Amino acid sequence: MAKRRTQGEENEGTVDLTPMLDVVFIMLIFFIVTAVFIREPGPEVVRPEAETDIQQSRIAVLIAVTDEDQVFIDQREVDANAVRAIVERMRAENPQGTVVIQADEESKSGIVVDVIDQVRQAGAPAIAVATRND
Repeated sequence: MAKRRTQGEENEGTVDLTPMLDVVFIMLIFFIVTAVFIREPGPEVVRPEAETDIQQSRIAVLIAVTDEDQVFIDQREVDANAVRAIVERMRAENPQGTVVIQADEESKSGIVVDVIDQVRQAGAPAIAVATRND
């Protein structure tokens, strides 16, 4: 006497993983969208020391000025005269964000003032100079 299986009995042994995969995929998308990405301006900059530093939470643009008076934005060296156009474009993505300038303590003040002037001309709502508090 051979026992015949019906179609309903065969489905009882299988597990449908589709709903679980959907949930995992949605969670992956959620974490990618909400992740905070660390912005690196470019080369390592030795920031000057200050006692009155304030933590910035909404950074739109991070600019580095090296000890050799080179200007870097998003790990690319740019001309100091091109900072305005780049800041305007990057502020379009985050209009309320702060522009942070990381100036090396050995950089010339003239290039830092030129960069600050370019950022102001771009219409940035806030400009901060990064320091360290040891």
